[in-house]
Amino acid sequence: MHDLPPDAVPNDLDAFWMPFTPNRVWKRDPRFVTRAEGMHYITPDGRRILDAIAGLWCVNAGHCHPRIVAAIRQQAGQLDYASSFGLGHPLAFEYANRLVAAAPAGFSRVFFAGSGSEAVDTALKLALAYHAIRGEGQRTKLVGRQRSYHGVGFGGLSVAGIGPQRKHFGPLLPGVSHLPHTHDPERNAFSRGRPAHGGAGFAEALEGILYAQDPSTIAAVIVEPVAGSTGVLVPPVDYLEKLRAICDRHGLLLIFDEVVTGFGRLGAPFGSEALGVLPDLICCAKGMTNGAVPMGGVLANDRVLAGLEAQPEANTEFMHGYTYSGHPLAAAAGLATLAVYQEEGLFERAAATAPLWEEALHSLRGTPGVTDIRNLGLLGAVEFGGQPAGGPLGARTIAARCFEEGVLIRAVGESLVLSPPLGISEAEIGQIVETIGRVARQGAGGAGR
Repeated sequence: MHDLPPDAVPNDLDAFWMPFTPNRVWKRDPRFVTRAEGMHYITPDGRRILDAIAGLWCVNAGHCHPRIVAAIRQQAGQLDYASSFGLGHPLAFEYANRLVAAAPAGFSRVFFAGSGSEAVDTALKLALAYHAIRGEGQRTKLVGRQRSYHGVGFGGLSVAGIGPQRKHFGPLLPGVSHLPHTHDPERNAFSRGRPAHGGAGFAEALEGILYAQDPSTIAAVIVEPVAGSTGVLVPPVDYLEKLRAICDRHGLLLIFDEVVTGFGRLGAPFGSEALGVLPDLICCAKGMTNGAVPMGGVLANDRVLAGLEAQPEANTEFMHGYTYSGHPLAAAAGLATLAVYQEEGLFERAAATAPLWEEALHSLRGTPGVTDIRNLGLLGAVEFGGQPAGGPLGARTIAARCFEEGVLIRAVGESLVLSPPLGISEAEIGQIVETIGRVARQGAGGAGR
């Protein structure tokens, strides 16, 4: 056990290099939580902070769920680690069985990783290997999308489309093209659910890329069903359907990065089911273990599995893996988390809560500075521009002030992004929306984190 008291704050902050954080600024005015339970974080001074972002899109069943905690504790005392390289332990197989049973029809195999970033890189390599084994090794190019986030590995960063996250790391992988993003505020601002305009047209841009590159050289297209980290960009009507049709016509694999939309966020086990479009590979992480133990995975459909198995039986079908693939603690957490989702009906509860969530978010229309509101399932974004709450600084300031008022919200660029735990109550939704509205109306002058 560590010797730091439960509510203690370390007296030296220098050694830990925090991710995606301006460390020198943050450490001058740090913000800590030391405990969590249910829908709330708890600060060192005992304040309860309503978690409106489910940790980081991941704590879908609420914090420190007793069943998940107990499963991790039990497994840590029984089998702390076992490699999956030619060695097995029962929980990894049991979790894989139950996970594919919960997945969309036709997805019968899962490859475990340690994070969403690893899952994306795994999926990209699976796509390349699939074509190579089938005798189409010239299919080496990939297509991503502007304003997409696919983790921080070199593969995921190459297909991602957020410039500031790429600019320091050189040319990345060759042979990568990017679709245009689907954000069209002139036609789709304040859409409720899937925007009505532009879907087929945005998808048709893929045909232009294929014409320029030659479709026989393209291995796969990867998109987030809902682009989360860039500000919750909801796919317009017909967009994903058209992408699927174009990929089928040209023999491309379609990869959905469901690290955010998986495990109930859109009111179904996977976002692909909620949206009615099935890809060939599904990347997942975050909600797999309720965020309690790092884990990621790639679900492969029968088409991809058959392609990889078109080799001599003695061959290793996929020359890839991680030290922590199928880690015993992660598998235990995954099994317990999936059981909680299913037995407590959290996916169904999310679907039932979504209309209330939508109505509450859109009640902020007309709040000073609000220029757009986007939502799907239990995802949401409130975008700011103009005065008094305008611009990226305004969103960051509003998020910081909401934390002081007892609600944790994340600012991304000009937007506040929201993804509460699936069991959120009507009163808690009201607290989130009321806090955002009140803080925005007070004005966002001054510096913010």
